Amino acid sequence: MPLRYALYPGCAAKGATPELHQSTMAVIGRLGIEVVELAAASCCGAGVVGAADPDVALALNARTFAQAEQLGLDVMTICGTCQGVMGAANKRLKQEPAVLERVNRVLELDGMAYRGTVQVKHLLWIVVKEVGLQRLAEQVLVPMDKFRIAPFYGCYILRPSWDLGFDDPENPTSLEKVIRTVKGEPVAYAGRTKCCGFPIILEQEAIAIAMAGTNMKDAKDEGADFMVTPCPLCHMSLDIYQERAGKAVHANLNLPILHLPQLLGLAMGVPSKDLGLSRHLVPLDSIIRVTEQRRTQQRLV
Repeated sequence: MPLRYALYPGCAAKGATPELHQSTMAVIGRLGIEVVELAAASCCGAGVVGAADPDVALALNARTFAQAEQLGLDVMTICGTCQGVMGAANKRLKQEPAVLERVNRVLELDGMAYRGTVQVKHLLWIVVKEVGLQRLAEQVLVPMDKFRIAPFYGCYILRPSWDLGFDDPENPTSLEKVIRTVKGEPVAYAGRTKCCGFPIILEQEAIAIAMAGTNMKDAKDEGADFMVTPCPLCHMSLDIYQERAGKAVHANLNLPILHLPQLLGLAMGVPSKDLGLSRHLVPLDSIIRVTEQRRTQQRLV
């Protein structure tokens, strides 16, 4: 039986970083995952909306949860930030009846209600806990053993830990487990659980860029060939701003950034064009060259 989820694509994954959505759709079938996309879902309210009006953010998320509940499915998100924001909102809605009642009065205007039966699960969580690493290992056609890979969790997928409970926010292991399963070598470095800087880039751009640069320099100094992140906002900070981040920390970084499903896709032998790798600002030529050669060799065996 396939695993079925209500897919919450989020804003960035279909806007600024559509390669995340593209690569997700390219790999989930191979993992036995089926999705129904929540095409009518709205933004999770991270940042500006949540800070300006928490009740509006709660209502937006409850509306998304209600759509998944009507389908009888849990929510699958492919954004680390959405995971943190939605997970916190869902816990509050489930544990505070008065809040849920107040939010449902808003949802009534749209002919909807949320009963509190849905869970929010990031793709990383699903791969490790529900698909299982054994099944992932069975799908690896192009071992990533030529690469030292730096996991970058970012903030929201791990915090607040009392809402998520999936991984240890101080010493997480889920990304490392995935990297080892696809035969890569995880890189231990100081910045793997630190903020990418994206949440403050509009207010304190120089500080945000320096934060991203410090994290990448840490990884590069430890011998990373590339970095993998489960969050499109982290991807934007680390890829789009990398040239400026390098100048901020006086380093030539040249560190490719992959989304989690892109790493999975490369290891599964999915062609690079189907993973949206050409959209990255930091070139992935060296990675693509190695994986394409190995993929061709697999076809010849």
